[in-house]
Amino acid sequence: MTAEPKRIAVESSVADRGPTALRIAVGGQLRRLREGCGITPQAAGDHIRGSAAKISRLELGRTGFKERDIVDLLDLYGVTDTDQREMFVDLALKANEPGWWHHYNDLLPQWFETYVGLEGAARMIRTYEGQLVPGLLQTGDYATAVVEMGQGRNEPERRVELRTKRQEILDVPGGPILWAVLDEAVLHRPVGGTTVQREQIEHLVEMSAKSSVTIQVLSYRSGASAAAGSSFTMLRFAERDLPDIIYLEQLTTALYLDRREDVRLYREVMDRLATQAETPERSRALMIAAAAAL
Repeated sequence: MTAEPKRIAVESSVADRGPTALRIAVGGQLRRLREGCGITPQAAGDHIRGSAAKISRLELGRTGFKERDIVDLLDLYGVTDTDQREMFVDLALKANEPGWWHHYNDLLPQWFETYVGLEGAARMIRTYEGQLVPGLLQTGDYATAVVEMGQGRNEPERRVELRTKRQEILDVPGGPILWAVLDEAVLHRPVGGTTVQREQIEHLVEMSAKSSVTIQVLSYRSGASAAAGSSFTMLRFAERDLPDIIYLEQLTTALYLDRREDVRLYREVMDRLATQAETPERSRALMIAAAAAL
Protein backbone atom coordinates (compact mmCIF):
# COMPACT_ATOMS: atom_id res chain seq x y z
CA MET A 1 0.00 0.00 0.00
CA THR A 2 1.34 3.43 -0.96
CA ALA A 3 1.72 5.80 1.98
CA GLU A 4 -0.38 8.95 1.97
CA PRO A 5 1.72 12.01 1.11
CA LYS A 6 2.13 14.33 4.06
CA ARG A 7 -0.12 17.35 3.88
CA ILE A 8 0.76 20.82 5.07
CA ALA A 9 -2.11 22.89 6.41
CA VAL A 10 -1.69 26.63 6.90
CA GLU A 11 -4.84 28.71 6.52
CA SER A 12 -4.53 31.16 3.65
CA SER A 13 -6.28 33.87 5.70
CA VAL A 14 -3.40 33.88 8.18
CA ALA A 15 -1.25 35.80 5.70
CA ASP A 16 -3.78 38.65 5.78
CA ARG A 17 -2.97 39.17 9.47
CA GLY A 18 0.65 40.05 8.75
CA PRO A 19 4.04 38.31 8.70
CA THR A 20 4.14 37.73 12.46
CA ALA A 21 0.94 35.68 12.32
CA LEU A 22 2.20 33.81 9.27
CA ARG A 23 5.57 33.12 10.92
CA ILE A 24 3.79 31.67 13.96
CA ALA A 25 1.55 29.51 11.74
CA VAL A 26 4.46 28.21 9.66
CA GLY A 27 6.44 27.49 12.83
CA GLY A 28 3.50 25.60 14.31
CA GLN A 29 3.24 23.47 11.17
CA LEU A 30 6.95 22.66 11.38
CA ARG A 31 6.46 21.51 14.97
CA ARG A 32 3.52 19.27 14.01
CA LEU A 33 5.52 17.73 11.16
CA ARG A 34 8.48 17.07 13.45
CA GLU A 35 6.36 15.56 16.21
CA GLY A 36 4.49 13.45 13.66
CA CYS A 37 7.82 11.88 12.68
CA GLY A 38 8.93 11.37 16.28
CA ILE A 39 12.02 13.51 15.71
CA THR A 40 13.53 15.39 18.64
CA PRO A 41 14.33 19.12 18.46
CA GLN A 42 18.02 18.25 18.89
CA ALA A 43 17.99 15.86 15.92
CA ALA A 44 16.18 18.43 13.78
CA GLY A 45 18.65 21.10 14.85
CA ASP A 46 21.61 18.88 13.95
CA HIS A 47 20.08 18.27 10.52
CA ILE A 48 20.08 22.00 9.69
CA ARG A 49 23.49 22.64 11.24
CA GLY A 50 21.90 24.32 14.24
CA SER A 51 20.64 23.43 17.70
CA ALA A 52 17.49 22.47 19.57
CA ALA A 53 17.20 26.13 20.60
CA LYS A 54 17.13 27.19 16.94
CA ILE A 55 14.35 24.70 16.22
CA SER A 56 12.42 26.08 19.18
CA ARG A 57 12.75 29.65 17.87
CA LEU A 58 11.63 28.56 14.40
CA GLU A 59 8.64 26.62 15.74
CA LEU A 60 7.54 29.49 17.98
CA GLY A 61 7.78 31.98 15.10
CA ARG A 62 10.36 34.05 16.93
CA THR A 63 12.85 34.21 14.07
CA GLY A 64 12.82 34.43 10.30
CA PHE A 65 13.21 31.42 7.99
CA LYS A 66 16.09 30.52 5.67
CA GLU A 67 14.99 28.70 2.54
CA ARG A 68 17.79 26.15 2.92
CA ASP A 69 16.66 25.28 6.46
CA ILE A 70 13.05 24.85 5.38
CA VAL A 71 13.98 22.61 2.44
CA ASP A 72 16.21 20.47 4.66
CA LEU A 73 13.51 20.13 7.33
CA LEU A 74 10.91 19.13 4.75
CA ASP A 75 13.33 16.43 3.55
CA LEU A 76 13.82 15.24 7.11
CA TYR A 77 10.08 15.17 7.81
CA GLY A 78 9.29 13.22 4.65
CA VAL A 79 7.33 15.90 2.80
CA THR A 80 7.86 14.84 -0.83
CA ASP A 81 4.93 16.34 -2.73
CA THR A 82 6.40 19.05 -4.99
CA ASP A 83 3.39 21.37 -4.82
CA GLN A 84 3.21 21.08 -1.04
CA ARG A 85 6.90 21.84 -0.69
CA GLU A 86 6.77 24.85 -3.01
CA MET A 87 3.71 26.23 -1.22
CA PHE A 88 5.35 25.85 2.19
CA VAL A 89 8.64 27.43 1.13
CA ASP A 90 6.70 30.30 -0.43
CA LEU A 91 4.77 30.87 2.82
CA ALA A 92 7.97 30.75 4.87
CA LEU A 93 9.64 33.34 2.66
CA LYS A 94 6.51 35.49 2.72
CA ALA A 95 6.65 35.37 6.52
CA ASN A 96 10.06 37.06 6.30
CA GLU A 97 8.66 40.11 4.53
CA PRO A 98 8.37 43.38 6.48
CA GLY A 99 4.96 44.03 8.02
CA TRP A 100 2.73 46.86 6.83
CA TRP A 101 3.95 48.85 9.83
CA HIS A 102 7.45 48.91 8.32
CA HIS A 103 6.40 52.08 6.48
CA TYR A 104 6.08 53.76 9.88
CA ASN A 105 9.31 52.49 11.43
CA ASP A 106 10.69 56.01 11.54
CA LEU A 107 7.92 56.77 14.04
CA LEU A 108 7.82 53.44 15.88
CA PRO A 109 10.28 52.44 18.57
CA GLN A 110 11.40 48.81 18.22
CA TRP A 111 9.53 47.76 21.34
CA PHE A 112 6.23 48.90 19.84
CA GLU A 113 6.92 47.38 16.41
CA THR A 114 7.09 44.05 18.21
CA TYR A 115 3.71 44.67 19.81
CA VAL A 116 1.99 45.62 16.53
CA GLY A 117 3.11 42.35 14.98
CA LEU A 118 1.99 40.27 17.96
CA GLU A 119 -1.32 42.12 18.15
CA GLY A 120 -2.23 41.04 14.64
CA ALA A 121 -1.10 37.47 15.29
CA ALA A 122 -3.13 37.01 18.49
CA ARG A 123 -6.26 34.92 18.70
CA MET A 124 -7.61 37.05 21.55
CA ILE A 125 -6.68 40.47 22.90
CA ARG A 126 -7.84 41.19 26.44
CA THR A 127 -7.13 44.68 27.70
CA TYR A 128 -7.84 46.80 30.76
CA GLU A 129 -7.61 50.56 30.39
CA GLY A 130 -8.01 52.99 33.26
CA GLN A 131 -7.18 56.27 31.50
CA LEU A 132 -7.89 56.29 27.76
CA VAL A 133 -9.86 54.41 25.14
CA PRO A 134 -7.64 51.57 23.80
CA GLY A 135 -5.98 52.31 20.45
CA LEU A 136 -7.97 49.62 18.62
CA LEU A 137 -11.20 51.40 19.58
CA GLN A 138 -10.24 55.05 19.07
CA THR A 139 -11.83 57.34 16.49
CA GLY A 140 -9.56 59.43 14.29
CA ASP A 141 -10.30 62.65 16.17
CA TYR A 142 -9.81 61.02 19.56
CA ALA A 143 -6.54 59.48 18.37
CA THR A 144 -5.40 62.90 17.13
CA ALA A 145 -6.07 64.41 20.55
CA VAL A 146 -4.15 61.58 22.26
CA VAL A 147 -1.18 61.99 19.90
CA GLU A 148 -1.11 65.76 20.34
CA MET A 149 -1.01 65.55 24.12
CA GLY A 150 1.73 62.91 24.09
CA GLN A 151 5.34 62.94 23.04
CA GLY A 152 4.55 62.05 19.41
CA ARG A 153 3.93 65.55 18.12
CA ASN A 154 6.10 65.15 15.04
CA GLU A 155 4.11 63.92 12.05
CA PRO A 156 0.83 63.55 13.99
CA GLU A 157 -1.12 62.69 10.80
CA ARG A 158 0.98 59.60 10.14
CA ARG A 159 0.79 58.57 13.79
CA VAL A 160 -3.01 58.70 13.65
CA GLU A 161 -2.95 56.86 10.32
CA LEU A 162 -0.88 54.11 11.93
CA ARG A 163 -3.30 53.80 14.82
CA THR A 164 -6.26 53.64 12.45
CA LYS A 165 -4.60 50.99 10.27
CA ARG A 166 -3.99 48.81 13.32
CA GLN A 167 -7.75 48.62 13.79
CA GLU A 168 -8.19 46.73 10.50
CA ILE A 169 -7.26 43.47 12.23
CA LEU A 170 -10.72 43.46 13.84
CA ASP A 171 -12.28 43.03 10.39
CA VAL A 172 -9.88 40.45 8.96
CA PRO A 173 -11.39 36.93 8.69
CA GLY A 174 -9.85 34.85 11.44
CA GLY A 175 -8.50 37.97 13.12
CA PRO A 176 -8.31 38.41 16.87
CA ILE A 177 -11.21 38.80 19.27
CA LEU A 178 -11.01 41.97 21.38
CA TRP A 179 -12.28 41.97 24.97
CA ALA A 180 -11.82 45.36 26.61
CA VAL A 181 -12.60 46.43 30.18
CA LEU A 182 -12.68 50.23 30.56
CA ASP A 183 -12.76 52.14 33.80
CA GLU A 184 -15.82 54.41 33.87
CA ALA A 185 -13.44 57.39 34.14
CA VAL A 186 -12.52 56.78 30.48
CA LEU A 187 -16.09 57.76 29.52
CA HIS A 188 -15.94 61.03 31.40
CA ARG A 189 -12.42 62.28 30.64
CA PRO A 190 -12.95 64.93 27.91
CA VAL A 191 -10.12 64.04 25.55
CA GLY A 192 -10.22 66.42 22.59
CA GLY A 193 -13.26 68.26 23.88
CA THR A 194 -16.94 67.48 24.32
CA THR A 195 -17.76 66.72 20.69
CA VAL A 196 -14.79 64.41 20.20
CA GLN A 197 -15.55 62.61 23.45
CA ARG A 198 -19.23 62.13 22.57
CA GLU A 199 -18.40 60.78 19.13
CA GLN A 200 -15.82 58.47 20.67
CA ILE A 201 -18.33 57.01 23.10
CA GLU A 202 -20.85 56.56 20.30
CA HIS A 203 -18.15 54.71 18.39
CA LEU A 204 -17.63 52.42 21.39
CA VAL A 205 -21.35 51.66 21.35
CA GLU A 206 -21.14 50.76 17.64
CA MET A 207 -18.06 48.61 18.14
CA SER A 208 -19.67 46.75 21.04
CA ALA A 209 -22.23 45.39 18.56
CA LYS A 210 -19.52 43.58 16.57
CA SER A 211 -19.29 39.84 17.18
CA SER A 212 -15.51 40.09 17.57
CA VAL A 213 -15.62 42.84 20.21
CA THR A 214 -16.73 42.78 23.86
CA ILE A 215 -16.65 45.97 25.91
CA GLN A 216 -17.27 46.12 29.66
CA VAL A 217 -17.27 49.21 31.86
CA LEU A 218 -15.82 49.05 35.35
CA SER A 219 -18.28 51.42 36.96
CA TYR A 220 -17.64 53.67 39.94
CA ARG A 221 -20.05 51.63 41.99
CA SER A 222 -17.76 48.60 41.58
CA GLY A 223 -15.37 50.05 44.13
CA ALA A 224 -11.61 49.54 44.09
CA SER A 225 -10.17 47.94 40.96
CA ALA A 226 -8.42 44.58 41.07
CA ALA A 227 -5.81 46.11 38.72
CA ALA A 228 -5.02 48.95 41.14
CA GLY A 229 -5.09 51.46 38.29
CA SER A 230 -2.50 49.68 36.13
CA SER A 231 -3.52 49.38 32.46
CA PHE A 232 -2.31 46.25 30.67
CA THR A 233 -3.00 43.99 27.69
CA MET A 234 -2.96 40.21 27.46
CA LEU A 235 -2.33 38.55 24.10
CA ARG A 236 -3.40 34.93 23.60
CA PHE A 237 -2.39 32.85 20.58
CA ALA A 238 -3.93 29.85 18.83
CA GLU A 239 -0.72 27.79 18.95
CA ARG A 240 -0.67 25.71 22.12
CA ASP A 241 3.08 26.08 22.53
CA LEU A 242 2.91 29.87 22.57
CA PRO A 243 2.41 31.34 26.04
CA ASP A 244 0.16 34.29 26.68
CA ILE A 245 2.05 37.58 26.63
CA ILE A 246 1.36 40.46 29.00
CA TYR A 247 2.12 43.87 27.52
CA LEU A 248 2.79 46.81 29.82
CA GLU A 249 3.47 50.10 28.04
CA GLN A 250 5.52 52.83 29.68
CA LEU A 251 6.56 56.29 28.52
CA THR A 252 9.79 55.28 26.80
CA THR A 253 9.64 51.49 26.68
CA ALA A 254 7.41 48.48 27.28
CA LEU A 255 7.55 45.24 29.23
CA TYR A 256 6.65 41.87 27.71
CA LEU A 257 5.93 39.27 30.37
CA ASP A 258 5.55 35.60 29.49
CA ARG A 259 6.76 33.81 32.63
CA ARG A 260 4.10 31.39 33.80
CA GLU A 261 3.82 33.00 37.24
CA ASP A 262 3.40 36.51 35.80
CA VAL A 263 0.86 35.40 33.21
CA ARG A 264 -1.15 33.52 35.83
CA LEU A 265 -1.29 36.59 38.10
CA TYR A 266 -2.41 38.93 35.32
CA ARG A 267 -4.94 36.40 34.02
CA GLU A 268 -6.47 36.17 37.49
CA VAL A 269 -6.62 39.97 37.72
CA MET A 270 -8.21 40.21 34.27
CA ASP A 271 -10.78 37.57 35.19
CA ARG A 272 -11.63 39.47 38.39
CA LEU A 273 -11.98 42.72 36.42
CA ALA A 274 -14.37 41.06 33.97
CA THR A 275 -16.43 39.73 36.88
CA GLN A 276 -16.32 43.04 38.75
CA ALA A 277 -17.26 45.14 35.70
CA GLU A 278 -20.78 45.66 34.42
CA THR A 279 -22.10 43.11 31.95
CA PRO A 280 -21.70 43.96 28.25
CA GLU A 281 -25.40 44.85 28.08
CA ARG A 282 -25.28 47.09 31.15
CA SER A 283 -22.00 48.58 29.90
CA ARG A 284 -23.62 49.46 26.60
CA ALA A 285 -26.40 51.27 28.48
CA LEU A 286 -23.81 53.20 30.53
CA MET A 287 -22.00 54.25 27.36
CA ILE A 288 -25.20 55.41 25.68
CA ALA A 289 -26.11 57.43 28.77
CA ALA A 290 -22.61 58.96 28.97
CA ALA A 291 -22.79 60.08 25.32
CA ALA A 292 -26.27 61.53 25.78
CA ALA A 293 -25.09 63.53 28.79
CA LEU A 294 -22.43 65.36 26.76
